[in-house]
Amino acid sequence: MNKVYITDVALRDAHQSLIATRMRTDDMLPVCEQLDRVGYWSLEVWGGATYDACLRFLQEDPWERLQRLRKALPNTRLQMLLRGQNLLGYRHYSDDVVRAFVERSADNGIDVFRIFDALNDNRNLETAIEAVQQTGKHAQGTICYTTSPVHNIETFTEQARILESMGCNSIAVKDMAGLLTPQITAELFNNICSVTTLPVHLHCHATAGMAEMCLMKAVENGCRHIDTAISSLSGGPSHAATESMVSALQQTGYDTGLELEALQGIGQYFREVRKKYAQFEGENYGPDTRVQIYQVPGGMISNLYSQLREQGAVERISEVFDEIPRVRKDLGYPPLVTPTSQIVGTQALLNVLTGKRYETITNEVKLYLQGRYGKAPAAFDPAVQKQAIGSEESIDVRPADLLEDEMDKLRTEIGKIAHSEEDVLTYAMFPEIGKDFLTNRSKHAVSASPENTAPTGTAERRARPTEFNVTLHGEPYHIKITGTGHRQQDNRPFYMTVNGIPEEVLVEILDEIPAADGDNVNSRAAGGSQRPRATRPGDITTSMPGTIIDVLVAVGDAIEAGTPVLITEAMKMETEIQSPLAGKVSAINVSKGDSVNPDETLVEIESES
Repeated sequence: MNKVYITDVALRDAHQSLIATRMRTDDMLPVCEQLDRVGYWSLEVWGGATYDACLRFLQEDPWERLQRLRKALPNTRLQMLLRGQNLLGYRHYSDDVVRAFVERSADNGIDVFRIFDALNDNRNLETAIEAVQQTGKHAQGTICYTTSPVHNIETFTEQARILESMGCNSIAVKDMAGLLTPQITAELFNNICSVTTLPVHLHCHATAGMAEMCLMKAVENGCRHIDTAISSLSGGPSHAATESMVSALQQTGYDTGLELEALQGIGQYFREVRKKYAQFEGENYGPDTRVQIYQVPGGMISNLYSQLREQGAVERISEVFDEIPRVRKDLGYPPLVTPTSQIVGTQALLNVLTGKRYETITNEVKLYLQGRYGKAPAAFDPAVQKQAIGSEESIDVRPADLLEDEMDKLRTEIGKIAHSEEDVLTYAMFPEIGKDFLTNRSKHAVSASPENTAPTGTAERRARPTEFNVTLHGEPYHIKITGTGHRQQDNRPFYMTVNGIPEEVLVEILDEIPAADGDNVNSRAAGGSQRPRATRPGDITTSMPGTIIDVLVAVGDAIEAGTPVLITEAMKMETEIQSPLAGKVSAINVSKGDSVNPDETLVEIESES
């Protein structure tokens, strides 16, 4: 019998795809004993966006999550997704960081490392594969499946040959957007399985509604390992249901040997857990065949909706979808998977919102066009490349060859608030939110609300808060009011951050609500932090809500047109904001770490003329 083995992704990719990676460790642990008895080949529990979400939203230590899951699942292989030289971040790391991260991950409980590169540049997999081999764990080389004029079955088959020669223990085909069709799947796996002796896995999202058919065709053509998600966390942008595939493979010669009754009990558990996270559900529950045209992964679709909602421009989502293939072509047809999905998606969004293509270009696009993410599958559009990097030279070597060792520097930078190598690596992956998390942990508290006071006549009383914590459906949120916008008919927009993420909320006009004790409601709600609205050519703004990463100028500086003045972060991508004219910096209205919104004047430039 040609037994088929199951990897269930409920504890990682399934809730990342369906409920924005918000599932807490405490909601995973109660079902671990049942999961551990099933007999899965592996459980995917870590990597991808889970590390980021633990720090950014859940105030959980991702290493502690891994340790707790390892203890709760003693009999099952634990698997993680690793972005090659990008690890779990959004840039390339030096080789010593890659080795340290793999070593600590293995020591904390990871058995199987699924290693991929967003460009399928195998040079970016070398160090990670070697590091896993040194730990004695399982190194799974990964092919990111996509379609374009330069991708075909022959190129993917050749990549499988290379991955085997690099010493991988198995090969995975990662169809992150659900682009495979049954016919292509059959041909692809027939070819790959004919050129490698390694076990071949298929990771296929259900976005377009064809996952089950593709999994069956893969099995019929030599695939013996498939990824599925327990039924209550399956479908839509997630994966085929575990129970359905187990049933479909019974009495076919490919039986998984898993007991359906045990799986159904697990499915019922997660059905109840999922209800707790209803506020994070996406808008796509069933098949979405737009992915076949735009190649937008499910998680990316929800991010684009969120960003456009903050701009009050959800109706422009079709324009963004139309722009994504054009940007992808300009950038040499990269597969759309982290981080290239964010790089392409954010640039497409900026192109639509600014009304002029590449008027604003993210720093990640600039680095990408320099070759600092690796070799693109096809040539760049020369005009876009010149606009982004000008006369700067591009590179054709492995990007990490240009990086010096970083671990000692990182240890020095983070200092005493890092209690372990794991803490240093947390800072390496996400310097801003990682440092905030470690700092708050050292204070034994998550961000505390300020105790603001304001005088009223001869007495003193507390002002109504502009920064506070709330709990909704058991989910904690840290809310900070950052400003208000202009009246829009009967509403006024309020800008705020929720757990550090910029949001816009429309509220009925507050002028109509009587203010207590003569307070000015609008100025109080804004916390006195409203910035002037942009009215002059020298008033510098941002194209979308974000966070100030760095201020590059000082008041009094004389600058030329095009001089970088700020770096902002939005959708996990950084953008360099340049001065539109020459002149002198007369005012800076932001600091590092501030949340900012469109139409606010961030920096003021007095023109020379």
